[in-house]
Amino acid sequence: MTCLVHGFEGSAVSAGIRYQGRLDLGLIASDEPAVLAAVFTRNEVKAAHVLAGLDRLSRGEPYVRAVVVNSGNANACTGNEGVAHVHEICSLVAREMGINSDDVMVSSTGVIGQSLPMGRIGDAVPSLVKGLSENGLEAVADAILTTDTVRKTAVRCIDIEGVGVTVAGMAKGAGMIGPDMGPPRATMLSFVLSDARVDPAWWQGALERSVSDTFNRITIDGDTSTNDTVMALANGLAGNMEINDTRYGESFEAILRDLLQDLARQIVRDGEGVTKCVTLVVRGARTRGEADRIARTIAGSPLVKTAFFGEDPNWGRILAAAGRAGFPLDQGLISLAFDDIEIVRMGTGAGKEAEDLAKKVMAAGEFTVVLDLGLGQEEARILTGDLSIDYVRINANYRT
Repeated sequence: MTCLVHGFEGSAVSAGIRYQGRLDLGLIASDEPAVLAAVFTRNEVKAAHVLAGLDRLSRGEPYVRAVVVNSGNANACTGNEGVAHVHEICSLVAREMGINSDDVMVSSTGVIGQSLPMGRIGDAVPSLVKGLSENGLEAVADAILTTDTVRKTAVRCIDIEGVGVTVAGMAKGAGMIGPDMGPPRATMLSFVLSDARVDPAWWQGALERSVSDTFNRITIDGDTSTNDTVMALANGLAGNMEINDTRYGESFEAILRDLLQDLARQIVRDGEGVTKCVTLVVRGARTRGEADRIARTIAGSPLVKTAFFGEDPNWGRILAAAGRAGFPLDQGLISLAFDDIEIVRMGTGAGKEAEDLAKKVMAAGEFTVVLDLGLGQEEARILTGDLSIDYVRINANYRT
């Protein structure tokens, strides 16, 4: 990260969880108890750390000192043994740090259905804790990666009555991305750290709302993971007045949302085999729910996504996807544009010249597709990518 967050340290080691010589076990630690906010996948099949995290939130325990995260092994579909391993990791790290095991959270990402190599993890924990440093957070951002090709971090700062407050985040995710996270869709993980002093209830609500508008509005392949997790820790060491619903909550939440949107865009840009980053906007809908469902149907269409990859403005595929989303449409009112190039007017194509211009738009790495239904005032947007040959290759060989 390019900016330190007061009171937080990080460390990462190679524990040989799946690959040798690769950082795969990370630790984030706070000097003081930090207020925890968290959201987890709504997939009915949940990783062990998700089950443990939801249980913790249900017990109303909002303060933590550390987060341990491993890559290479999802610790999902591992039964009671998997949950026991989560608690064992908490105990191992807590003992080494001299804190209570209830002050430790765990997160995992990687292959589903395999037990964690607890012997290797246990052997690595002393070095992991010993290596904690202010500059160690970048190593954690590397340790959480799986099929990602780049580290994903972002930092924002805000002044609250003369007090500088920092919020920083790291994320991982490149495939199995179609997040659907809610309160108490490879996997996406994100860890947000702030030195802000916050009201716990407001912090949880702010994270839920911000995730709903950012991570939950991206898709690479539409697959909601068993492990999706966002944790946000705020340790209060900036010394600002407490942020809550009535005091600086709106402005700080805007900073948090902007940070998460930055990380979400980085995930899509680094999606498995992705060559295009596409903002898909559906407007003119009767309700936002209808706009959202239509946008997700289009964004999840393999035919649409392969057309993006081929730089083919095949507007028929987009209209066909919109038409099967389950809502009545008047195709004579529909218009479609790639950036500012309109290629469909009143439900019919605008001609070859318009399509040729749209094809030039698609040659860029990023562009916007706007579908106007002409039925109302509501809209929704999804950030998505294309579906390339490399995506198939990566996922055909993921476990081998």
